[in-house]
Parts: sequence; structure tokens; C-alpha cells
Amino acid sequence: MPYVNIQVTREGVTPAQKARLIKGATDLLADVLGKNPSTTFVVIEEVEFENWGIGGLPVQEYRARPGSE
Repeated sequence: MPYVNIQVTREGVTPAQKARLIKGATDLLADVLGKNPSTTFVVIEEVEFENWGIGGLPVQEYRARPGSE
């Protein structure tokens, strides 16, 4: 019973994109590990910017730096 947790910043991930992530993660576990898709759980969590950091900086400050994207 695999469990996959995908965390993204809350910035407009569409329902269609979420559906693709769920299918893609499920298909990957089936293809690579032979896991049954009907018992594979995928959870997508959207995290507020102020709760996400990269390289010691809040994500908004990190992205504002030249060459960070």
C-alpha cells in the first residue's frame, strides 16, 4: 500500500495538473515497483509561501534573486 505525498507551493496548481500528478505517481509505482494502482495513495498538499524555504530564504525572497528560476 504505497503512499506518496507531493507538496507544492500554493500558487495555482490546477485540478487538471493535480490529476496528472496523481496518475503519474501511481503509474510510476506500478511500472517500477509493480505496485497495485488500486492500493496506491497520492496526497497533494499546497503549502503557503511563508511556510516554504529554499537555501535558507523564504521562497519569495529566493525567487526574487537573479538567476534563481
